[in-house]
Amino acid sequence: METTAAFGIYIHWPFCAKKCPYCDFNSHVRDTIDHEKWLAAYLSELRHYANETSSRLVTSIFFGGGTPSLMNPATISAILDEIARLWPVSKTVEITAEANPSSSEAQLFKDFRNAGINRLSVGVQSFNDSALTFLGRLHGAGEAKQALEAASNTFVRYSFDLIYALPDQTPEIWRAELNDALKRAGDHLSLYQLTIEPGTEFHKTRIAAADEDIGTELYEITQEMMDQAGLPAYEISNHARLGQESRHNLVYWRGQDYLGIGPGAHGRLSHNFTTEMMHNYREPEKWLDLATTKGSGQQKRAALSVEERRDEIVLMSLRLSEGLPADHFKTLTKTSLMGQLDQDRLDTLTNEGFLTFKDNVLKATPEGRQRLNAVLAHLLA
Repeated sequence: METTAAFGIYIHWPFCAKKCPYCDFNSHVRDTIDHEKWLAAYLSELRHYANETSSRLVTSIFFGGGTPSLMNPATISAILDEIARLWPVSKTVEITAEANPSSSEAQLFKDFRNAGINRLSVGVQSFNDSALTFLGRLHGAGEAKQALEAASNTFVRYSFDLIYALPDQTPEIWRAELNDALKRAGDHLSLYQLTIEPGTEFHKTRIAAADEDIGTELYEITQEMMDQAGLPAYEISNHARLGQESRHNLVYWRGQDYLGIGPGAHGRLSHNFTTEMMHNYREPEKWLDLATTKGSGQQKRAALSVEERRDEIVLMSLRLSEGLPADHFKTLTKTSLMGQLDQDRLDTLTNEGFLTFKDNVLKATPEGRQRLNAVLAHLLA
């Protein structure tokens, strides 16, 4: 595959100061962390993949978690130095780190910038103290605002997350919070509806998801206000000014290749139109031991079938407002997009106003993106 194709590297830091009750990510709380041992393991797994991918141009790097702002800046710097040693790196590489307001401050942000981070994603989640308590966050609204001020003073590119459709959240409350958010926003915002995921504390305690009608109304308010502010949705939950989209997340949504480094991380590598999926052991200590002794904490690696690859590309691409160009699908798979889809099912969804296929691009309409899971279930059945 040509070196100019987008290629991302994801680094998973699995530790948090506290496990949030809504979170189903691979995050863990530990009393002590051996930072030197973890750095050695990350470097070992990077080297494990370097030989087969050394010709690829790294276009994005993402430190996710967990809470990467709990990492030592020196660890981040050493990882970035090793990536630059092992791969050619784009001059415009996007290097993102996630941070929580309760684990960040102005000096830490400067240390991250000096380590090589050029984009920050802050997990604000709410500007309402009672909502933050409900969500189990360790920071208050005041800390969140201070963190965003520090982020805006330190990084040209920064984003933050908010969660909406909380219990008892009215349209008026959400409008006010979005107005507050827009006063502090840069060129990107991530706005997620609360979902109750199996295995989370919210699921165990039977916290109810928002009423569907309320969720729909809040979603429509979100689209309206973001459009007016010049931050339209480029993905279901992500909004940005033109050119300020998360380049790393676009690698996933466009079905391109990436490495997943760290506990529970996933990756995709393609060769001769066959794509392999890789995923690592989730348990931090197991991954650490294997990466240290074997060079990688990989649990599984297998080629995706034609149908699995089709489903993955369609599922991810239809989250995007740009949709899925048939030419891009053929570039990835060497097969025809229309030849891979059931025409009757596509016609039904098109006639019902959930999908369009114009100018050789398959897109979900705004109505289709609101109920994308159901649309995909019908299209790919």
